[in-house]
Amino acid sequence: MDMRKLVGRNFARLRRARGLTQEEVEARSGFSQQYLSSLERGRRNPTVITLYELAQAIGVNHVELIEPDDQV
Repeated sequence: MDMRKLVGRNFARLRRARGLTQEEVEARSGFSQQYLSSLERGRRNPTVITLYELAQAIGVNHVELIEPDDQV
């Protein structure tokens, strides 16, 4: 399992479920839209602190970003 892709899928799914755009998350978190896009595509390896801050920005528990999904 590629954790970068899993985190990216979870982040994108949770962000969309809350009706947030990448630009809105950028304003809330301070992470650039380019960084968020790369994260969602599984091209970033975020630190634990980054995961926590991003989870706070979209209003979820940070554990939700690393929970396994059905995709392989």
